[in-house]
Amino acid sequence: MKALIFAAGKGTRLKPFTDHHPKALAKVNEVPLLERNIRYLKSYGITDFVINIHHFGDQIVDFLNKNNNFGCKIEISDETNELLETGGGLIFARKFLDHGEDFLIMNADILTDLNINALVEYHKKIKDFATLAVSDRESSRKLLFNDDMVLRGWLNVQTGEQRLAEFNKGFKALAFSGIHCINPVIFKKIKRTGKFSVMEEYLDLMQTEHIHGFVHDSILIDVGRPSSVIEAEKHFK
Repeated sequence: MKALIFAAGKGTRLKPFTDHHPKALAKVNEVPLLERNIRYLKSYGITDFVINIHHFGDQIVDFLNKNNNFGCKIEISDETNELLETGGGLIFARKFLDHGEDFLIMNADILTDLNINALVEYHKKIKDFATLAVSDRESSRKLLFNDDMVLRGWLNVQTGEQRLAEFNKGFKALAFSGIHCINPVIFKKIKRTGKFSVMEEYLDLMQTEHIHGFVHDSILIDVGRPSSVIEAEKHFK
């Protein structure tokens, strides 16, 4: 299975480090996030990667070259000209991914011990085009699922704003983990072009399609700000 790692973001919450470096090379206990996630996925047998780059992308390419791609096959989806966000970045990387096989997407700034094999097995069993890893944790935005773990809505916890596919019948509110398992049929379903969030597309598609959530209770830290680096260092040695 291939994995697409989103490493293009500007990482503004991680300033001042990201004034001169890409967020994906921020270190937790002296090991860059990107290296940690390549090794993490490699531990599940994934050795074929696509990595998108934009902000200080040349530093990521140099880092991979210096480390011989950590013994993996790595293709670069180069968004130097325009940062395309998660949805646009996925479409831009289509030529690397649209080959009939399911693939994994992961944000470079997520650290977790989620069992990837369990996520992939669940995805293959339900045969959806997209399965989203989710957990019950603090988050300003939540996804809403029915009893069958089918995506039915989105909630902004702070403002109360909701987007619903149907009346909220006590839906489960869970936080997206930044990891999803995808079937390439998604490329035929996505309507947007250019720069957009893949979550916007999921929230449109939930009106007519089944998108399941995979619930996990693993450690998961979004290493988006300096305080979360300190938290991550307690869990990831």
